[in-house]
Amino acid sequence: MRAYISVSYSRRKNIKDVLNVITEVLQDTGIIPFVFIDAYSFSTSEEKQMMAKAMLNIDSSDLLIAEVSDKAIGIGVEAGYAKAKGKPIIYLRHTDAEHSTTLAGTSDYQIIYQNVEDLRINLGMMLRQITGKQKPPL
Repeated sequence: MRAYISVSYSRRKNIKDVLNVITEVLQDTGIIPFVFIDAYSFSTSEEKQMMAKAMLNIDSSDLLIAEVSDKAIGIGVEAGYAKAKGKPIIYLRHTDAEHSTTLAGTSDYQIIYQNVEDLRINLGMMLRQITGKQKPPL
């Protein structure tokens, strides 16, 4: 199973800890994380190639995680494409961030988190529910 993680390109550095937690929780659940903005680099004249690559990567993913604490139109485009392809969408945002009605309305699951530990716990529980995997015994 593979998860496409959609985040704001311009705010990537601000959510480093959040992305680390998302990636760790996915891996702990047996899901391969894929962060598009970390995998590729495109010039401003390569917008068609960029979107073609994004769509191919969404096609090869089983779900999309949209971290929208920093709104970005690209996240909405990716989520809309994923929705049209029947992929489940998980909406994530920090409690202090502005609500995205469009993305929330498109999403299948939502987590509004207070800090990275809150995100870790809630995303882990949600992914185990989605995948049908139980938490391993201690």
